[in-house]
Amino acid sequence: MGNPGPKYATSRHNIGFMCVDQLASRFDITLKDKRKTAVLGEGRIASQPVVLVQPRTFMNNSGEAVRYVLDRYRIPRQSILVILDDIDLPLGRIRLRAGGGSGGHNGLKSINASVGAEDYSRLRIGVSRPQGNTISHVLTTFTSEERPIVDETLAQAVNAAEAWVTQGIAYAMGNFN
Repeated sequence: MGNPGPKYATSRHNIGFMCVDQLASRFDITLKDKRKTAVLGEGRIASQPVVLVQPRTFMNNSGEAVRYVLDRYRIPRQSILVILDDIDLPLGRIRLRAGGGSGGHNGLKSINASVGAEDYSRLRIGVSRPQGNTISHVLTTFTSEERPIVDETLAQAVNAAEAWVTQGIAYAMGNFN
């Protein structure tokens, strides 16, 4: 998940997009199929067919893009991995879950409402809780001091997403949480 456009490209809220970009790069998947609600890229991770998705909706309407992808590819919601920022995790941490609530994240609230359930996998990437305003925090870019931590965390998140695809959620949780 993330917000579309260059204004938000390097913001904390877009760490999910950053992870998808790195997955696309690692597995030579081009994100070029622009639809109304999402940009799609079809390819393979190991031998598994995948569709990488970056919603074209803003974060709070991410459910529209997820619903579109589920309908277009006729896949169950349990076959998706939502990658998102999490202010309740410290910078440098990731957490995989097989399902669960929104934790107050408006993007997850939108997905839950659109798919009518919470039983889909998610990979949360920590961006730390701010001392001040949460909205301004998630819309800011990472500092130069944080950037090396972000790079390491994204590499770990890409590995976790690959493990989710190739080995399943239980394996990925056991090895990356």
